[in-house]
Amino acid sequence: MAAKSKCLVGDKPGIQEFIDRFDQTVFVTNNSTKSRADYKKKLESMGIPASVDEIFGSAYSASVYISRILSLPSTQRTVFVIGESGVETELDSERVPHIGGTDPFYNRPITRQDYTSIASGTTLDPSVGVVLVGLDHNINYLKLSYAFAYLKRGAVFLITNADPTLPSAGSLFPGAGSISAPLIAMMGGGGEKVTSLGKPSQAMMDAIEGKFRFDRSKACMVGDRLDTDIKFGIEGGLGGTLCVLSGVTTGESDWEGTEVVPTAWVKELGDLRS
Repeated sequence: MAAKSKCLVGDKPGIQEFIDRFDQTVFVTNNSTKSRADYKKKLESMGIPASVDEIFGSAYSASVYISRILSLPSTQRTVFVIGESGVETELDSERVPHIGGTDPFYNRPITRQDYTSIASGTTLDPSVGVVLVGLDHNINYLKLSYAFAYLKRGAVFLITNADPTLPSAGSLFPGAGSISAPLIAMMGGGGEKVTSLGKPSQAMMDAIEGKFRFDRSKACMVGDRLDTDIKFGIEGGLGGTLCVLSGVTTGESDWEGTEVVPTAWVKELGDLRS
């Protein structure tokens, strides 16, 4: 029998019963452009109290993975970043050396000299052992060329998340997955050689559990995307999932006939105050 999702809109007893099952809050985001400190400020501006330790972003997840889990040669611990300041800040917090990112050198058109120097390897940093790709609003051919050159030399290929799109201003725009897609294609397609450190990757769930030591059966994933948030909670064996219809997911028809069915749903987070 197909799983059923319960609508909590206007159901005060149901809302209270659902909330009472869970007692800890962790804010999990795939947006790598902001650091945990940035998100703390954003949440507080919305009237939501939060500490940096309660926030777990894909940029932080990737940084922890690189610094504490990934085994790299001592001479190849530098990360080449395609991404923004959020990634750089979190790498710094884990004392991981990095190049690329917001460095003005890479934020320009490619030149004939670049083609020659990249091909010969004269401008490649021999200490680079990882290529980390996140959302980059200034992605360009030069950055992709450097990243591809490092990958061809054997660098580990990591992405903050594989979201193909992101919602903004009532529409959809290219997500972090669209930034890494050309490199995945260049490396043969299929994505076998890339590791994602954002939702729904269980590598991220394991990292969260390792940090917070929570009981999965008493945890609930709240989010607005079936393919990342809700799938993340289901595959992670959490006690519940709550879909909020404020983003990509618009209603029950989106999950009917699929295996990714939220435990419950609301139209917006404010419904939980009913």
